[in-house]
Amino acid sequence: MSQRPFSIYWGLLPFALLYGLGVSLRNRMFDKGILTSRSFPLPVICIGNISVGGTGKTPHTEYLIRLLRKSYRIAVLSRGYKRKSEGFVLARPDIPIEAIGDEPFQMAHKFPDIYVAVDRDRCHGIEQLTDGKTTPGVEAVLLDDAFQHRYVKAGLNILLVDYHRPIQQDKLLPAGRLRESSSGRKRADILIVSKCPPHLDAENCQQFRKELKPLPHQSLYFTTLAYGKLRPLFTEEPERALETLTPEEHLLVVTGIASPAPLLEELSRHTRHVHPLTFGDHHNFTETDLHRIEETFLRIPGPQKSIVTTEKDAARLIAHPKLSEKLKPYFHVLPIEVRFLNNEEESFNQQIIAYVRKNSRNSCLSEG
Repeated sequence: MSQRPFSIYWGLLPFALLYGLGVSLRNRMFDKGILTSRSFPLPVICIGNISVGGTGKTPHTEYLIRLLRKSYRIAVLSRGYKRKSEGFVLARPDIPIEAIGDEPFQMAHKFPDIYVAVDRDRCHGIEQLTDGKTTPGVEAVLLDDAFQHRYVKAGLNILLVDYHRPIQQDKLLPAGRLRESSSGRKRADILIVSKCPPHLDAENCQQFRKELKPLPHQSLYFTTLAYGKLRPLFTEEPERALETLTPEEHLLVVTGIASPAPLLEELSRHTRHVHPLTFGDHHNFTETDLHRIEETFLRIPGPQKSIVTTEKDAARLIAHPKLSEKLKPYFHVLPIEVRFLNNEEESFNQQIIAYVRKNSRNSCLSEG
């Protein structure tokens, strides 16, 4: 596996050293029991990373939801990044996106048969979810982006590693993007190399394994992101497969995600006219932003043109009061799902189901 180019700010390494000392001290305090982690009497699965930026946590969380929700009552607990509320908030059908954040809002509306909640204090959040009243019958909790929240001792830790920015080659903040040293991966039970090329060969997988050096107890999987069909955001028109796009169609791609490059690359395979309009991750669209989107779209020539956005961005746009009515018929959402490489999907599924079954409350009661 060759070195993948990405930015390291070498002049900031002294600050990264200071940051690393603080993080290392905190982790040692947990390791030695000075700071304590708390376990809970039901399956708790943490999906996280040790780097900032998009590693695919939301699609992997949604994969677990699809895997488990038919057999178990699932709750997803997130911090609710950039929400305008405090404390524990349980998602309800009429809740505004500002109260829980874009990704929880997306999951709550995509999977109305599960519980979705946000709480910065994950221990308090799990207490609320398991009190028997707030979310009756919850049988398993998925912790979204909580690998560094060590006050909760998850029963199963899944760590995502971006194929295009391997943690073993990265540096600590602010020189690189690591939240903690790459040695933190040793706390994981499952390592997933995400965002891989869809046709990654066995040789490259093996080379990545050698560099990542998983421990004997750690499982290692490789996943890629598969794009679905274009779905109208505001109209009842049928979905469109990407293969039906013509080379002459113009697509204005509006994104507020950490890594829009794979999406732009995928759309460029189907048309020569991709016009990116990118904003920062979790961007809250302002009236000025919406005017910019409209002006950019109107400048695009030809009758065959559409606006494409992600599910996360659609969650922020769908109820925006300043979005132009004349633009709404042109908006389409492109969903993504996780696909496992090397025919290892069944192995991963069985590992997850075995953990949940073994640690479920019913299992504990029957064993008792």
